[in-house]
Amino acid sequence: MNYPAAHALSSGMALHDGAQERPPLVVFGAQRWNFDWQRPQQLLTRLAMHYRVFYVEAPHTTHADPWLEATEVAPGVQVLVAHTRCDTPGFHDDQFPVMGALLAKFLRERGIAEPLAWLDTPAALPLAEALQPRALVWDCCEDAVTLSGDASLRQREERLLALADIVLAGGPSLYEALRRRHANVHCVANGVDAAHFAPPPSASKAIEAVSARAIHAAIPNPRLGFFGVIDERVDLALLERVADLRPDWQFLLAGPLRGVAPEALPQRGNLQWLGPQTYAILPHLQAHWDLCLLPFKVDACVRHAAPIEALEYLAGQKSVVSTPVHDVAALHGKIVRIAEGPEAFVEACRAAMCERGPLRRQRRLDALIAVHSASWERAVERIHRLLVEFAHEPARALTPALLGAARRQGLPREASIGA
Repeated sequence: MNYPAAHALSSGMALHDGAQERPPLVVFGAQRWNFDWQRPQQLLTRLAMHYRVFYVEAPHTTHADPWLEATEVAPGVQVLVAHTRCDTPGFHDDQFPVMGALLAKFLRERGIAEPLAWLDTPAALPLAEALQPRALVWDCCEDAVTLSGDASLRQREERLLALADIVLAGGPSLYEALRRRHANVHCVANGVDAAHFAPPPSASKAIEAVSARAIHAAIPNPRLGFFGVIDERVDLALLERVADLRPDWQFLLAGPLRGVAPEALPQRGNLQWLGPQTYAILPHLQAHWDLCLLPFKVDACVRHAAPIEALEYLAGQKSVVSTPVHDVAALHGKIVRIAEGPEAFVEACRAAMCERGPLRRQRRLDALIAVHSASWERAVERIHRLLVEFAHEPARALTPALLGAARRQGLPREASIGA
């Protein structure tokens, strides 16, 4: 779901005066900035209050001379895209000589040296190392090695763990997988923009509200919905079976496809695939739903950050039914109904839509408490404190690798610098 660049100031946020004085944050992102508005965008647009952010995407192929495209996508955030003659996709070794030269030139022309480097994919590590950053942050949003099965990526991940000053895990599952492999791992689960996902006025005349009413005009109740990226996590077989079990229910799924072919989507009269939607319309879509779903494959979700959609549904005051995803149960097990298998999933949905009285009120109260305690602002302030603690001092005579090694041995920063 694409999102307007103006979002960074939509809640009254402004760039902090100290952002120009602090080292900039050079981020190597696994996904295109405009593919979907999720964890990286939520965190980085807010971190831009404290740091200048340069978001480096995978390159595009050109038949002209190589060049670097820089686009401001939000206050304090620029997206950098290298255009190279190499047609190998993604952060591939073949791309690095030209990409590295273009990025180095861009930073040099702006007088930027020793930036902070941030990665959400190990694949881009050589580019980050070439910057000689004063500190290296790995925001682990998914188990990229297991998902890809690439042995060379596994080696790169091991090196990233050896060099990283800070490792952020996107949920309890990833934290458990990483905490024994690095001494400075912090679980920073996905948050929520509660104001954005709060129930909108029913008679709103906003274009998003009008569009949502048009989408649902010919779809009867009950409506059970999902929004988010439709990738290997989504259990298409479960959805197909549940749709067959309850042909009188309407299932609506909104979001872009990633790694899933359109022809792989099950086709039923009560399964509606709405395609990519804007971030702005999501609260208006779920306002028309009787229930929100997290129909994920359990094993696949273990390799990803805690599903961002859970809190977004709860902020919209919706009842939620999920498959037994570890992170959903660990973070929201008292609020979200958990069910395994098509029949149990259908029964949980029926119970959720029928719930009334004190149980319903208590569940909504618990949801509001969970939403209030999990804002993106809180997550960003925690990350900012970590950056202040571990990244603001100059590297001096030590390389990032030596600094990382010193911290993993349990030495305080002052001791490692003075060695």
